[in-house]
Amino acid sequence: MFVDETKLKIASGKGGDGAVCFRHEKYLEKGGPSGGDGGDGGSIIFVADKNMNTLLSLRYKRIIVAQNGENGKIKNMSGKKGEDVIIHVPEGTMIYNENTNELLCDLTHDKEERVLLKGGKGGLGNQHFATSRNQAPTFAEPGELGKELFIRLELKVLADVGLVGYPSVGKSTLISVISEAKPKIAAYHFTTLQPNLGMVYVKDGRSFVCADLPGLIEGASQGLGLGFQFLKHIERTKVIIHILDGEKVNGSLFEDYEKIRLELENYDPEILKKSEIIVINKSDSEYAEDNTELFKMEYKEKYKKDPEIYVISALERKNLDPLLYRAADLLDYENSKIEEEKVVETEPENYKEYTFKPKKDKGFEVTKDWENMVYSVQGPRIDEIMRYYKEDSDQSVMWVTRNLRKLGIEEELKKIGCKDGDLVRIGSIEFEFNE
Repeated sequence: MFVDETKLKIASGKGGDGAVCFRHEKYLEKGGPSGGDGGDGGSIIFVADKNMNTLLSLRYKRIIVAQNGENGKIKNMSGKKGEDVIIHVPEGTMIYNENTNELLCDLTHDKEERVLLKGGKGGLGNQHFATSRNQAPTFAEPGELGKELFIRLELKVLADVGLVGYPSVGKSTLISVISEAKPKIAAYHFTTLQPNLGMVYVKDGRSFVCADLPGLIEGASQGLGLGFQFLKHIERTKVIIHILDGEKVNGSLFEDYEKIRLELENYDPEILKKSEIIVINKSDSEYAEDNTELFKMEYKEKYKKDPEIYVISALERKNLDPLLYRAADLLDYENSKIEEEKVVETEPENYKEYTFKPKKDKGFEVTKDWENMVYSVQGPRIDEIMRYYKEDSDQSVMWVTRNLRKLGIEEELKKIGCKDGDLVRIGSIEFEFNE
């Protein structure tokens, strides 16, 4: 089964908590703190794999969670790092934040990998909090929480040459005879329900990847027929082979040609800038010659030039070599343009590298209780930090205070009018605000 889109929730692992323990050994009266550090949580990593061509392996998965880091241990032993989750996807996979529709990464090269969610950092054990004034600290740092993300994966086929045209014009037959691809072939609309890729070897030694893309109909850019399921795959191709039906009895091939180009333009005008080869298939038909002459006449009338047309019979394998040579030539030309663009630096504002930069979530909310005249700070991140508050532990108070400040609570309190002497409640603790 070919699957080119799926959604799932991913979560990195929580970092392990640091340990609170002390050495108790014979002849060692004052062993001191020996709590080990927690291990880092596992990360979520995506890797492009050239041997894959579908997202089927992720189709029925809803949640993927990396392993938590182990807590610290006695005798200064650190906890084990949580195992990373490595997810293999086909080349051409684009990963979006489903909630914001932001493109997080585009994996186009084999073995290219992206750490999409990094695991939480492990907490420090109490060995790190010993001081000359407190040689037996009873506090250890908690591990950082993992991160969660709801993502959408879209696969856009990576092919050098794409075959386009109405259903049943012979695209599947053509790719079956010029490559080793084995598509389903039948005389009805939408035989091809998924892209078929094949490696084409030209007789002069050149080669390229060709894709037989699902049949296109009028209205596809608005979602009719296979709609976007077809159109999104053509964005990756460098050369388009537009195939027309030489045995067409009713209607004009030129009208078919224009309708397909209009759908491509409505979807993305940039597609029409790609190199194009016009092919009239089924030259063995009694109508092929008349259809070809009529097409040339109508094409010239509109575009004021003679079209370059390749009349072939995919079924009888006639006139295929000139077509493949031309496709390879145009592909060489397109690749040379890409190389030139790499050499000539473009303006910085025209270039954007998509990397995942998670938006900062405060994790708390500051409100004012007008009845009791108390500023209240609440939220999931506050709850997590305050779990480690111990009034009788200086290290605990310092750690909690430091992490609350990192969240920017003071700035948020000031924004809503909190001044020196005002009462603030964080969790179960109340205190007077003091800048």
